[in-house]
Formats: sequence, C-alpha cells, structure tokens
Amino acid sequence: MSKDTGFSISSAERYSLALFELSEENGLLGQIEEQSLSVLNLIDQSKDFFHLIKDPTTSHEDLSKIINKIAENNKFDNLFRNFLNFLIQKRRFFFIERILKSFIEICSKKRGELTAELKSAKKLSSDEIKKITDELSTNFKSKIKLNYKHDESLIGGLVVHVGSTMVDTSIKNKLQQIENRMIEA
Repeated sequence: MSKDTGFSISSAERYSLALFELSEENGLLGQIEEQSLSVLNLIDQSKDFFHLIKDPTTSHEDLSKIINKIAENNKFDNLFRNFLNFLIQKRRFFFIERILKSFIEICSKKRGELTAELKSAKKLSSDEIKKITDELSTNFKSKIKLNYKHDESLIGGLVVHVGSTMVDTSIKNKLQQIENRMIEA
C-alpha cells in the first residue's frame, strides 16, 4: 500500500494555491492556466499517459524526462515545468489531475466565474456550447466557465453540473431510473 494514501483534497488545494500565487506573482496566470488545461486534456485523452502517471513502478527520472519532453513540445513556461518536476520529486505527481483541477477552480473563482461541466451524447458544435453557456450564465446570474465533454455512453441527452446543481436529461439516466423502479416493484 502506498504511503501517499493520506493525500487529501486540502493537500491538493495547498499545492494548487501555491501554483496560483506563483503564477500571479510572475504575471503568468493566464499562461499557466492554459498549460494546466492542456495537461488535463492529455490525461483525459491518452490512456497511456494516464496509466504512466498512476503507475508506481515508473521511476522519477523517467517520469521527469517524459514531463520535460512534453513541456518542451508544448512550450510550457519554466515556472510550470519546474512545478511539475517538483511534484515528481515530492512523489505527488500521482495527484496531478486533482491539483490542476483545483488550480483551475481557484482561477475561475478569482475571476468571479462558476465552473460548469457539460456532457452530451452527441458531439456539440461551438455555437451550441456557446448557447448553453449563455443560458447557464443567465440562469445562474454569473459568468460560467464551461468544461465540455462528449460522452457516447449517455446514449442521448445532456448532463450539466454547476456547483452542487445537476441536471441529467440523458437516456442512460432515464433507463437507470426505469430499471430501479422495476427492481423495487
């Protein structure tokens, strides 16, 4: 069992707050936020990269080489590259996804935005995403930062999370509700 099992949400928030403060002090907040999003997208889109991060047998040297190569190819700022390598040295890179998501939430909160997650069964156009974002902004009376994800497992419909509010109009959810009613009957 790993000794990192005690790593909590508050620990991730401390690392993300440190990254936020360093980025803000150096006038790099926008750049670091974009670079964080690109790392999160890489984690989300590449199963190999995801498994590499979670694999405890990967040496710190190998992981550092890979991260430095990714940083070089994506022209990451030195501050962000050093932060990623710091996490590797402190054996915290396993939690990079949690740390970067927390960092992006801090950035959104400082701009007065609410973060929303949208999942749809069909691929949405940028116009459709913009309309949904505008509608959410109107309904919640706040700027909305929308994270969109195409999820074919929903079969049809949408799932929207804004803070603690969730709207699930997916066919998958409706089928689950029908199944639950059948089990109860």
